[in-house]
Amino acid sequence: MPDAKGRAAGLDLMRQHALIAGEPVTSETRIAVDDPATGQIIGHVPDLGAADTERAIQAAHDAFPAWSRSDPHKRAAFLRDWARLIDDNAEGLGALMALENGKPFEEARGEVAYANSFIKWFAGEAERLIGETQDSPLGHVILTFREAVGPCAFITPWNFPAAMLTRKLGPALAAGCTAVVKPASQTPFTAIALAELAYQAGLPKGVLSVVTGDAATIGGVLTASPLIRKLSFTGSTPVGRLLAEQCAPTLKRVSMELGGAAPLIVFADADLDLAVAETIRGKFRNSGQTCVCPNRVYVERSVADAYARKLAEAVAQIPVGGAFEPGVKVGPLIEDKAVRKVQDHLALTRAAGGEVLTGGEPHALGGRFFQPTVTLGGDDALFRREETFGPLIPVFAFDSEDEVLDKANDSEFGLASYVFTRDLDRAMHIGRRIEAGMCGVNTGIISTAVAPFGGVKQSGYGREGSIHGIDEYVDIKQVTLALR
Repeated sequence: MPDAKGRAAGLDLMRQHALIAGEPVTSETRIAVDDPATGQIIGHVPDLGAADTERAIQAAHDAFPAWSRSDPHKRAAFLRDWARLIDDNAEGLGALMALENGKPFEEARGEVAYANSFIKWFAGEAERLIGETQDSPLGHVILTFREAVGPCAFITPWNFPAAMLTRKLGPALAAGCTAVVKPASQTPFTAIALAELAYQAGLPKGVLSVVTGDAATIGGVLTASPLIRKLSFTGSTPVGRLLAEQCAPTLKRVSMELGGAAPLIVFADADLDLAVAETIRGKFRNSGQTCVCPNRVYVERSVADAYARKLAEAVAQIPVGGAFEPGVKVGPLIEDKAVRKVQDHLALTRAAGGEVLTGGEPHALGGRFFQPTVTLGGDDALFRREETFGPLIPVFAFDSEDEVLDKANDSEFGLASYVFTRDLDRAMHIGRRIEAGMCGVNTGIISTAVAPFGGVKQSGYGREGSIHGIDEYVDIKQVTLALR
């Protein structure tokens, strides 16, 4: 899609207002949103405060009784209507996302399809909110029901502005919950556009609000409110800890999808060409700004050099550029400090004896563009404790299964992990012993609507997607019947 056409398609869907109970809301103070590729302002959203957030919460509370008691088959029908509208507007949504996030248009368009898969999946789950019956040892019959937990608050990140929203909203709306969404200030327009489409699809007024503004202010109101019964957050571990602490006084249900430092392990028996290709697929989505992308790569010593050289040769060919340039695979980073973090990690790697095989410098395009980079050697300790969140792949050699498992697990994080081997027994052995919520074997892509997504340790708790995703939004009620 040419740049001018792409910008126009995205701007057609851009709305420079928030939504409270489905109604547009503006404010005197506004937040600027820029195009990461150019730094130019593409629009503004309202800088809402505590009072507007309280109004959104009250709307969700008021709408909850009717929505939660509505026929789940009608909720499923709404979700399917919403999904059709998302499909009809996929080009514009992808272009809008590319504008505010910077990811290549084709990748953004793919995220729209991925995001919509959650709406379609949970439309089906809405029709399967089944309970159970059980005979009691007291001679009673016990019935169980899955009931909506209540009004929910969602705080979503900038790196996947569509998918991280629908992965939460899909199951919540299917279960009968209402919602207040706080999108990231870097990428609010995608969330607003999706919410507008939801109301076009027939969502009752009040069920969904999108509030924009200062994260600490809005987050503080959402976590403190006794009317919000569930908080779901995707973002950094330090912020997740703070939000969980703030939710404690009201005993909210909480789910957290937090940081990662994913290990990728390549054994000597692996198909090296496949391992290289899948490493690139997993790492360079959104320019390396994903919580599940490989943050550290361990390769069995006998093939470490061969793998690293193959990887460097392939990475050196990755096209870098603006979102709407043909063939581009890597775009800019989201903000200037993200570039500095990549530079800091590279400096520490070089200081520890690591060799830069390709890249290693800001891109000639300037601004927030950085060269896709591969290093070999140095100290992996930095990458065990900190996400780079950029287009850098550090490669380290290992000698034994026990050694690499120790290194893989020597991290406070445990979100994603990857293993490449032709040995099924080894794959299962490593996959079961690695301390992560998810493990991909011979693939760098593990996210889909039908798979449970989530981590362990400091990467959070709760699961999104799959048959388990809706369980985050329901309570189990039991009714005991005394029958003759």
